[in-house]
Amino acid sequence: MYSVFIDGQAGTTGLQIADRLQDMEGINLVTIPHDKRKDTETKKQILNDVDLVILCLPDDAAKASVAMIRNEKVRVLDASTAHRTHEDWAYGLPELMLGQRQKIKEASRVANPGCYPTGFLLGVVPLVQAGILPPDYPVVIDAVSGYSGGGRQLIEKYEARQSTHPDSPWTYRKYGLQLAHKHVPEMRYYSGLDHDPVFVPAVADFKQGMLVSVPLITRLLKMGTTAAQVHDCLAGYFENEPFIEVCPSDDLDHLDDGFLSPLLCNNTNRVDIMVFANDEQILVISRLDNLGKGASGAAIQNLNLMLGEPENKGLNRQ
Repeated sequence: MYSVFIDGQAGTTGLQIADRLQDMEGINLVTIPHDKRKDTETKKQILNDVDLVILCLPDDAAKASVAMIRNEKVRVLDASTAHRTHEDWAYGLPELMLGQRQKIKEASRVANPGCYPTGFLLGVVPLVQAGILPPDYPVVIDAVSGYSGGGRQLIEKYEARQSTHPDSPWTYRKYGLQLAHKHVPEMRYYSGLDHDPVFVPAVADFKQGMLVSVPLITRLLKMGTTAAQVHDCLAGYFENEPFIEVCPSDDLDHLDDGFLSPLLCNNTNRVDIMVFANDEQILVISRLDNLGKGASGAAIQNLNLMLGEPENKGLNRQ
C-alpha cells in the first residue's frame, strides 16, 4: 500500500487525479483535515510522511511545498510548470525518447508535462531526432483546447457565459498574444529546436479535448522528404507505445464531413497523431484530452511508473 498526498486537490487537475486514485487498488489517498487546511505544520508533516506527493499548485506554491520536504524517501510529481525544465527533475513524458521511461521510474522528482507541449512534442521530436525537421526550422503551432484547459476560473467563466448568454457563447478565443506563453520554454527545451516556436493557443466553446497542429513546408525539411516519410517516421517511433496511435496518412475516417473533431480522445489517455499533406505542405496533428493525457491521465501514468505499478493501471486507452 502506497500513501499519496495531493497538494492542491481542490483544483481542476487535483480533483481529477483524486477521482482516479479513489478506485486504484494499493493507493491510500491522504488528505488534510478540513480544519487544518491552512495549518503549515500539519501540511509539512504530511508532506514528509507519505510515499509520494502530487503537486497541483501554482508555480510559486509548488516550489514552496517542495522546500518543505526533508524526507529523502518522499517522491514528488509536480503538475505545475515550476520544474519542467529543471535539470534535477525528470520530464514525465514516457514516450518522448528512448530512456525517458526509465528516468521517470528512477527519479525522486518528476515534472508532469503540459497539455499543449505533450501534443507538440509527440508530433515533432521524432522528426527532429530523425533529421527530417532541421533544428533551425521556424516552427509554428496552431492549437485549440477546450475551456477546461484554463483551469477552474476559466471553467466558471465559460459556464456562466453559457448560462447567461446561451445564444452568443464565446465560440473561439485566442490568447497568449504576446508570444510568451508559459509552455514555450518546455516546448523548445525538449524538442531539440534552436529557436522558440511561435505559439498562440486558443480555447473554444467545448469543455475538454484538444488539437495541436504543426504545419510544415516540404522544401524547408531535409532534402527529398515526403509526407510518407514523415508518417513512417512517426509510426515507427511510436510503434510499441500503448497510448499513442499514428493514424494512416490522409485518413478521412477521422473526419466528420470534412471536419476534424478535437473530442474523440476525451476520457482516455490516448494521443492520436495524424499526417495530412499535398505536394508542398505537410500538416502533423496531435489529438488528446487536455484533462487526460494532457493532465491527470499523464499524472497517473507517471505515478504508476514511479511506484513500479503496471503503466496502464487506472487508465483508459479507448
